[in-house]
Amino acid sequence: MEQNNLSLYRIFYEVCRTLNISRAAKELYISQPAISKSISRLEENLGTTLFIRNSRGVQLTDEGRLLYDHARAAFEALDEGEEQLRHIRDLGIGQIRIGVSSTLCKHVLVPYLKDFIREHPHIKITIECQDSARTLDMLEQGQIDIGLVAEPRSKRNLDFFPVSKIEDIFVATGEYLAHLKIREDQHEDVLRDGNVMLLERGNMTRSYVEDCLFEQKIELRHIMEISSMDLIIDFARIGMGVGCVIREFVQEELSTGLLREISLPAPMPSRAIGFAHMKNTGLPNAVLQFVQYYKSRS
Repeated sequence: MEQNNLSLYRIFYEVCRTLNISRAAKELYISQPAISKSISRLEENLGTTLFIRNSRGVQLTDEGRLLYDHARAAFEALDEGEEQLRHIRDLGIGQIRIGVSSTLCKHVLVPYLKDFIREHPHIKITIECQDSARTLDMLEQGQIDIGLVAEPRSKRNLDFFPVSKIEDIFVATGEYLAHLKIREDQHEDVLRDGNVMLLERGNMTRSYVEDCLFEQKIELRHIMEISSMDLIIDFARIGMGVGCVIREFVQEELSTGLLREISLPAPMPSRAIGFAHMKNTGLPNAVLQFVQYYKSRS
């Protein structure tokens, strides 16, 4: 079918509805000769007669009636689609797919979503919880719209918008440190001799921490791999070992003394966390609204 045939079918459809070329011309805001020329062109393209002209207007042939049934279904479907789009626009209906680690979801994303959902109740939000490396992969593959991640070393094709800073530290309970001191006969090196809880290998935070420790020539002998930061915090609270955690997420435990920070020769540099989406891609309206929202809050 020729690309411009849709306009011919629109004219055909209006003539069928009115059975009068003059009325169809008024409906479409074009001249009667243009209507007649378009109908003739469509008949020529199809190799058949669609209308019989008479003094009162036009009458559909059997072939014309068959084509009209299909044209009517097509244009009614288009009209319904337009109406649904207007409904979506008027109510702000849409969907946002967000990728985030469980810890960043709990401590950072939820506060953002709380007010956004209140302002946009008809937007559906789905959350994919996994580490930042997987979130970045899903962004590149188009499986999610936005990721909340620690700032990657390479932005690649990302638009990254920082929303806060985080600092990685080591913590343990006073009781655990006291027991470690007894066990190691007063000569303990907490990070060397203690049970150090880190995120699993391949995690961006794990890689960052190991690089920092390597630069300071700090050796870890007893590593326990834990699947999430929240679990590391929970295990550190009960005295299971030394946890590598994010300072901002254990402020209460540090202020009450439940957890104590383990000093390093030099603090690990802080990192930025923020929202990321792919550059140069057409973002759906709902996603654009969320992007504007988190940028306006920072």
